[in-house]
Amino acid sequence: MRMIKTLFAAAILAATYAGGAAAQVVGVASGQPGSLGHNTGQAVAKILNQEAGITARTQPLAGTTAYVPLINRGEMEFGFANAVEVGYAVGGTGNWEGRPNPNLRMVGMMFPLRTGLMAPADLGIKTIADLRAKAGELRIASEYTADTIIRYYIMGALANGGMSYDDFRKVPVSNFVKGIQALGDGLVDVSLVSLNSGAGKKANVQLAGRGGLQYVSMDDSAEGQKRFKEFLPAASIIPMKANPNIPGLIEPANIVEIPWMMFTHADAPEDLVYRITKAVAENNAKLGEAFGAFKRARVEKMAPKSAVEYHPGAVKYYREAGIAIGG
Repeated sequence: MRMIKTLFAAAILAATYAGGAAAQVVGVASGQPGSLGHNTGQAVAKILNQEAGITARTQPLAGTTAYVPLINRGEMEFGFANAVEVGYAVGGTGNWEGRPNPNLRMVGMMFPLRTGLMAPADLGIKTIADLRAKAGELRIASEYTADTIIRYYIMGALANGGMSYDDFRKVPVSNFVKGIQALGDGLVDVSLVSLNSGAGKKANVQLAGRGGLQYVSMDDSAEGQKRFKEFLPAASIIPMKANPNIPGLIEPANIVEIPWMMFTHADAPEDLVYRITKAVAENNAKLGEAFGAFKRARVEKMAPKSAVEYHPGAVKYYREAGIAIGG
């Protein structure tokens, strides 16, 4: 399977640099269907095809663990991950301990990612303090072998309430979507779920008889945030209003926000990265129609402060457009 994926990626790369008259073909790595990475990739590929004259093809893979090394080696062109993970991957720290990927470069923020811990509403777990009180009797999604950064999200959220994985009964899952599916199937009691994600909506329907899903509201005190940021320094805890149209927001809740970034590799052609950055920045409304999370995007905030270097093609566009890098 790995050889097939590598050959597929190599074919896309070869097509990208094929003769000048040929259509440009760009490989965009995405997560499994229903995941945030998949939905982002589908939306961006659609815009590149329709608005930028670039033939973009998405390739669903198990998660960032699968596609970060491919992009680092130039076997895929673009992918998506949160800002913390790209930093970990470049330096070989965190969930990429001992496996540095020094050729990764940032393109820009697609939108602020919002996520958090969820549990079935009938468990009565409204706050992180409620979760701590019941931790010993609960099952939690763990391992995330294909999406190892998810463990850091969960560890950060648990640390916010003075807990760790060892306070729960751990149920291994392979990736982010599998963790959400396990929640919907009743195999776990707690999992990480992105705001308004397709997989989360499905799990919410599956648990309708239990009141649906409910976000676990985090502790936004200075002490709680300090514990949280030991795992996710680039993330924030933000308040969300109750919204009956969004699964999990039965009541107001404090959840996690972190930049969701598009990244590439150092050898990606400058003009290609420039054109893609421009297409994303100048087609925000259409991206929002394709995937609602893009409605949270702000073009002027597209190049946030980053420990990872921005690709020169992206820098060229930001300077032309007057978008502050690191702002």
